[in-house]
Amino acid sequence: MARVSAPVIELVRRTTEPVGAQTLRSTAAAVIAYVVAVWALPHPAPLTAPLTALLVVQVTLYATLTTGIRRVNSVVVGVLIASAFTALVGLNWWSLGLTIFASLIIGRLVRVGEFVPEVAISAMLVLGVSQVASTAWDRVLETLIGAGVGLLFNLLLAPPVWVQPAGASIDGLAREMGGMLRATGADVGRHISVERAADRLHAARRLDHDIVEVDASLRQAEDSLTLNPRVRQGLLYRVVLRTGLDTLEICAVVLRVLSRTLTDLAKARTDETLFPADVAESLTELFGQLADAVESFSELITTPLAENAEEAEAGLADALAVSRATRDRVADLLLEDIQEHPRQWQLHGALLAEIDRILDELDIDKRTERLGKELDRRSAQLHERHPWLRSVSRRLGTGQS
Repeated sequence: MARVSAPVIELVRRTTEPVGAQTLRSTAAAVIAYVVAVWALPHPAPLTAPLTALLVVQVTLYATLTTGIRRVNSVVVGVLIASAFTALVGLNWWSLGLTIFASLIIGRLVRVGEFVPEVAISAMLVLGVSQVASTAWDRVLETLIGAGVGLLFNLLLAPPVWVQPAGASIDGLAREMGGMLRATGADVGRHISVERAADRLHAARRLDHDIVEVDASLRQAEDSLTLNPRVRQGLLYRVVLRTGLDTLEICAVVLRVLSRTLTDLAKARTDETLFPADVAESLTELFGQLADAVESFSELITTPLAENAEEAEAGLADALAVSRATRDRVADLLLEDIQEHPRQWQLHGALLAEIDRILDELDIDKRTERLGKELDRRSAQLHERHPWLRSVSRRLGTGQS
């Protein structure tokens, strides 16, 4: 048996990833649309068909079904505009300008939404190949062929599921937060400048930008799960990831407030350490345990297999139990310290409250409750929008009984 080379194995591995799969899908749809158009139409090189197929084949099946009609409209309108200008004046610099201007204006009038630029793009491309098809009807047929191939392609060969990239983004966010918690724990036992504390605060504020990027990745994953025949329990996956990101977002906000508390302590204690040695040692341990808990929570919500999920849940439970025990010890030490040195006692209380909030947000029982409520809410919304689903479900349930 011949041995497969390492580069070939790497190529196969990459093409199974969502980006590689989508690239192959788009290429295949465009080629098929071109072949069908060549077979069905008398004119050579019907490039409008592969152009339309390329635009219609979206990253997700849900996006294809929800935006495909508007995309087809935008291409058809662009084709008609270009056909009119080709018949009247041909292609030159001023007719190109008029075509683009008219395409952008008419695109807004026919309400193709965010695909207005594609009206002008389609018109320009058709102008460039105006000698290929002699009538507007031929170009419209090419457009419809391309749209049909693109829609059927996604219906018969469902697009890839983008859960893994979204999970990787969530995990990356959790690990970044874990690293910040450990770095904060390393600072509490030493004398740090106000500038260093402020840098920690700015880093915590920058988490907002990371959350926006993770949210965009998760939205793409949610779309890829919606109406995808390859996926069972798509609603459950979407809700698990969405509620998990919501929890991490709350923890990021609390981490920012916690960083502000430590910055205020640094301003008040410019000539000494933030905390006494015994308190600092326990706080360093506690921040490390909080980091472990955040990362365990991320592992739990991004783990697809039931066995691994149970292991991840057990790891999170252990991390939370250890963190709560250390938190109680820190509270006792802080109380003793406040009685001896009552300065900034309110900041000590704020620090404990912020730690409690993180532990509460990561709590397994609270996560289960939030997950159940969100599933019920989304199911109710689905039945309200599509009431026929409820009657079908009841009939199926009666038939099975």
